[in-house]
Amino acid sequence: MEIIPLSFPLNGLSMLSLDKPLSIAIGHFDGVHRGHQNVIRQAVAEAKESEMLSAVLTFDPHPKEVLGQGDHYYRCLTPLDVKTALFEKLGVDLVFIMRFDLEFAEVTPERFVNDVLRVLRAKQVVVGFDFNFGHRGLGNTETLMQLGQPDISVHVIEPLIEKGIKVSSTYIREALEAGDFELAHSLLGRSYEVKGIVVHGDKRGRTIGFPTANLQINDPYIAPRIGVYAITAWIGEKAYSGVLNYGLKPTFNKNDPHPIMEAHLFDFNGDIYGEQIRLQFISFIRAEIKFNSIDDLIKQIEADSERAKEILGYTD
Repeated sequence: MEIIPLSFPLNGLSMLSLDKPLSIAIGHFDGVHRGHQNVIRQAVAEAKESEMLSAVLTFDPHPKEVLGQGDHYYRCLTPLDVKTALFEKLGVDLVFIMRFDLEFAEVTPERFVNDVLRVLRAKQVVVGFDFNFGHRGLGNTETLMQLGQPDISVHVIEPLIEKGIKVSSTYIREALEAGDFELAHSLLGRSYEVKGIVVHGDKRGRTIGFPTANLQINDPYIAPRIGVYAITAWIGEKAYSGVLNYGLKPTFNKNDPHPIMEAHLFDFNGDIYGEQIRLQFISFIRAEIKFNSIDDLIKQIEADSERAKEILGYTD
């Protein structure tokens, strides 16, 4: 899969080896959830059927972030590198990453079709039912169909409903913030995960028999509900079961207002400082609470670990 950065106006595209027309899925696709996957798979299928190249046209950063429509969009379900890796798994040939800036925000629907899609040799465009584009979002799916005639055909994917809920990034964000990871998993089609670098902490966990890997998260992920979770941690290609505390550590911490992630991995004793690991959130166990004594904390961690093992089907 080839990744091609773009900025508007498109210059130098004659140098690209686009020897075939394109079937393009268009969208921001944060989360690459099951609804997004339907859009992208349709573009891939139509490309194969018509001997075209399959492509995704996505935008970075999020348009609402650039237009100042909410700080919420500074945080994401899938950072760009994770998103493009998911596109590749779906069989996409090309990923165009359009830089979304104030100049591009002024592009009219007509210019988007003529100066972006036609320049990219788009012959088939696949979008979701609620797709809007162009200055102030004035273009919609009907606009796209009209402007695409006669050389660009448009396929609109209807919403996917799961348990009475429309599969959307908004509902996934809400599920994560509520600690409903079963719903988030159902909407995403996979476990929600974050990645980070293992850094040195206060090493207090070792002194009470529960050493932890402390994660430094550099990407702007959507933060889940503060609390304790059953997790799967991936170190390289190997998976480990464990229990995670995401929070403020109120039993010890009285000043730092920033929550941290500490993962205790069952039967793991390796040195992984400085290594990147991926954490998959499987299930919310409980909210974070303050304990009156270290003994009470230890008993609760033991109980949390046993509960996590039950959830994960872990056996010693």
